[in-house]
Amino acid sequence: MSHFDPNSDYRDFHGFFNLFWIGLAIMAITTMLRNIKDTGYPMRVQIWALFTVKLWHLAIADFTMVASSAVALPMQRLFRSVPANGPLTWARGGMAIMSIYQIIWLAFWIAVPFLLEWTWTAQVFLLLHTMVLLMKMHSYTFYNGHLSETEKRLRALDDPSTASRAPAYLYPTSENPMGTVASPKRAEARGKAKEHGQVANGPEDDEIAQLREDLARELTSPIGNITYPSNLTWSNYADYLCCPTLCYEIEYPRTEAIDWQNLFSKIIATFGCIFLLTVISEEFILPALVDASMRLEPSLRSDHSPLTGLEVFLILAETISWLLFPFMLTFLLVFLVIFEYVLGAFAEITHFADRHFYSDWWNSTDWMEFSREWNVPVYSFLRRHVYSASRPHIGKAYATVITFLISAVGHEVVMACITKKLRGYGFVCQMLQLPIVMLQRTKWVRGKKTLNNVCFWCSMILGLSLVSLLDVVEVDSNLTMSTDLLTICSRLTKNPLG
Repeated sequence: MSHFDPNSDYRDFHGFFNLFWIGLAIMAITTMLRNIKDTGYPMRVQIWALFTVKLWHLAIADFTMVASSAVALPMQRLFRSVPANGPLTWARGGMAIMSIYQIIWLAFWIAVPFLLEWTWTAQVFLLLHTMVLLMKMHSYTFYNGHLSETEKRLRALDDPSTASRAPAYLYPTSENPMGTVASPKRAEARGKAKEHGQVANGPEDDEIAQLREDLARELTSPIGNITYPSNLTWSNYADYLCCPTLCYEIEYPRTEAIDWQNLFSKIIATFGCIFLLTVISEEFILPALVDASMRLEPSLRSDHSPLTGLEVFLILAETISWLLFPFMLTFLLVFLVIFEYVLGAFAEITHFADRHFYSDWWNSTDWMEFSREWNVPVYSFLRRHVYSASRPHIGKAYATVITFLISAVGHEVVMACITKKLRGYGFVCQMLQLPIVMLQRTKWVRGKKTLNNVCFWCSMILGLSLVSLLDVVEVDSNLTMSTDLLTICSRLTKNPLG
């Protein structure tokens, strides 16, 4: 059986990964030689210059944003110190306070780049870091809020006559993704108590003892070295911010030492990917968009030769075809720089042992599988804090829709910051994944892995080009073209200091 046979168990294709990088190196060298021939310089500087514009503004704002997220720690200490019947416990007022703070915090830091008129590169960097810190802060506050309520319940068991005997709630984890509200051991203990005729009203009652054990175990990390509230420290919070995860845990598995060779290789690869992304944007994506803008600009057409519907369609189709391969490479490089190199480097620095940042998403047969496997940190966060939190109240189907809705809104916000306008094309396309998944799971399509994987890749490549083009070009009902592309392109390359 050949290695490429669908039934083959062979999975080692590392040589093709090396070939991928060799091909990109050839592309970069060819591009630089062509630029030297045409301009006398190996690189164009339109996008490169953006990286240094208002750099100190970005550094100060980013540091302030990180510092402002640290409000979560003293607030958690406050919620813990309040008596169980006080107004500022996590359940009574803390959850609402922190939710409101996070909404205001997000809106403020999204608005900052607009108010300061930053370049789109700085704006996107701050926005992505804002999104990451928002999810980290949310996970930190809600998990520690749960632990503060668990500790109060454990203390209340000192007086069993007035304490609640509701089953202990076990917060969702990677091993227990949906969370549980009952312990099999408690059920067994209750049965044994009845068999022996024990009365469930004493401090030594088996059911109370088992409940106490469940609550105490919930307050202790799975590794067993740290117990709440000893994790409410500045060092623990700073370490959590640096760890490549969006789901807070009291303690994480760690490696013994830093692999310095691996760390340096990932740092070099990160800058290499940024270099290639810039080359692709300047040489292949931006020229295609500018060309489409010029050809679709109504002011450049005479009254005797207005744009027709057929011409618009042909120009859009040609532009999309020119963007297919560059956007595919861009997508792959962005995936590599984030999930393989940046997260891998931070994992090495922090001795973070769990490095399952992605699975084999390239073999996906539907969008639901892709959403689970291509971005494991975000998927784990959404499953833990959105899907698992909403499913008991609204059911599986609506919880899935809410999860996709929040994810789509986040992606649309990023595109809105780049184009400076809220169009909604990406949002609509992402929400359309749900009916597509339902179609792919019908008996006529389900099980045809090769066909579904080909459809996945085609829709991925075509969707990236189509959404990006639609985000910068608008067609009105009379088939005349109103385009913001020239404005956007000049925004991509202008120097606000100049």
